[in-house]
Order: sequence, then C-alpha cells, then structure tokens
Amino acid sequence: MTKINELHNKWLKNANYSAAYEALEDEFALASAVIKARSRAGLTQEELADRMQTKQSVVARLESGHVMPTTRTLEKIAKATGSRLKISFEPEPAHPIA
Repeated sequence: MTKINELHNKWLKNANYSAAYEALEDEFALASAVIKARSRAGLTQEELADRMQTKQSVVARLESGHVMPTTRTLEKIAKATGSRLKISFEPEPAHPIA
C-alpha cells in the first residue's frame, strides 16, 4: 500500500503539481494555525464557533484552507482561543540567478 507522503513526494517532481502546491502553501499554513490554536485551547469546532458567535460550518471552512479569513475573523479566533494574533511580513527567499 502506498502512503500519501510517498505519493506527495513523487508528485512534487511534477512541475504543475509543485507550482500548485506552493501556491496554496500560505492558505494551508493559515488553516493549520487556526487548527493548532483551537486544539491548544481544547475546543471543538462547535465550541470555537459558539465563542466566535458563528456556526460550526464557518470554522470548518476556515480550517479547510479554502477560505481566506478577514483580519476581524482572525481577531475573533484569537480572542476565542485565548491567543494573541500576530501578523508579520517576511522577505521572500532569494532565488538563484540562472
């Protein structure tokens, strides 16, 4: 049986797959951060939604990585999870000259 990590590593060799994966990296990193904050707070999606005064389905969409939340939504997540929201800008990695 092939493991998903093995398939992912194989597919990363494909330029189209690799480019699409990199394009989604920031969205998935944000979704992962939301999941980690919720987990650290010991909350279910429904409990987080209640604290944010929204629906569980909204939290599920945020955690799927397919929705880019507003700063206001991120602030609600931080407050509901007892976290501090920190947004930063980082320089792009240098690309070698061909």
